[in-house]
Amino acid sequence: MGLNPWVVAVLFLPAIVFGVLFLVAFIKEPRQFRNAIWFMLLLMSLIGAGLVISEQEWLIVLALVAIGFAPFLVVLFLVINSVSVIRREGVSLATMMPGILALGIILFLMLFIGGLGAGPRWLTSLIGLVLMEGLWLFFSFAALLVYSWFYRMLPRRRRYDYIIVHGAGLSGDKPTPLLRGRIDKAVELWERQQRRGLFVVSGGQGDDEVVSEAEAMRNYLTEERHIPEACILMENRSTTTMENLMFSKEIMDRHSGSAPRAYRAALVTSDYHVFRASEYAHRIGLNADGVGSRTRGYYWPTAFIREFVAISRSHMWPYLGIAVVWLISLGVFDMLVPWLAGRF
Repeated sequence: MGLNPWVVAVLFLPAIVFGVLFLVAFIKEPRQFRNAIWFMLLLMSLIGAGLVISEQEWLIVLALVAIGFAPFLVVLFLVINSVSVIRREGVSLATMMPGILALGIILFLMLFIGGLGAGPRWLTSLIGLVLMEGLWLFFSFAALLVYSWFYRMLPRRRRYDYIIVHGAGLSGDKPTPLLRGRIDKAVELWERQQRRGLFVVSGGQGDDEVVSEAEAMRNYLTEERHIPEACILMENRSTTTMENLMFSKEIMDRHSGSAPRAYRAALVTSDYHVFRASEYAHRIGLNADGVGSRTRGYYWPTAFIREFVAISRSHMWPYLGIAVVWLISLGVFDMLVPWLAGRF
């Protein structure tokens, strides 16, 4: 027996609202963190409404079981991945990231299962704040994971005036395999647009490097890929992603001799890094699209967790907002209890 059309409309109302919010934000600017949130809420609303409308109880039960087991499966995957990365890359804070996240999930589950309702009210309230902050962290992580994949899959049919290649470390005076992947992706893009446009190789010289990353990339392009040196611009001062973009933009502005909107650039970096680089480009007014090169599967979770931490540090307002709401709710609760006691 089918559901009443009005019931169906109500079920899909959240999806419609989140869909409109996502489309408006995406059309205005696809390189924004808020798009990931609206997109995730849209997907969740559609899935939820679809499960109810299907009237298949077993699907709902299956979804609930999957949600219940998901944290444990994620923890198992992260632990295995952390061991794999450490064996290949050595012990460091970066390679321990999956294990740290797994530990965070375990602690969160322990608080969720046994923490609430136990001990003094201040402790219960504090645990409640930790749980709310944790829920946002895991939700935003999933949202960014899904949206960054969606953003990378968008078709790139434009012709770019400049192709920026982000540095990624050297082995002696040669690019590492990770950096070679970025350079080769940039060359593939350049050839696809009939060898038009200029390369901007971007990366300074670290304390442990014998040459700048920009110089190593230029040498690789000219010697290994036979790219004319006249097609390459060098940016050899940067040490961070934001500096990569700011200094590259200065070079492109000078070279084009026109306003930034008069040219378009591609940001070629590793796939896990595409969204953050694109968001930073939006912040500085650089008209650019992110293009990702493939990352080895074993290293991808570690790299993406690092990206998530960097993006979260730039978007602390949700965590601060949750804390403010929590503080306000404590004050309201303290005022309501005496008032209710006096009334009843």
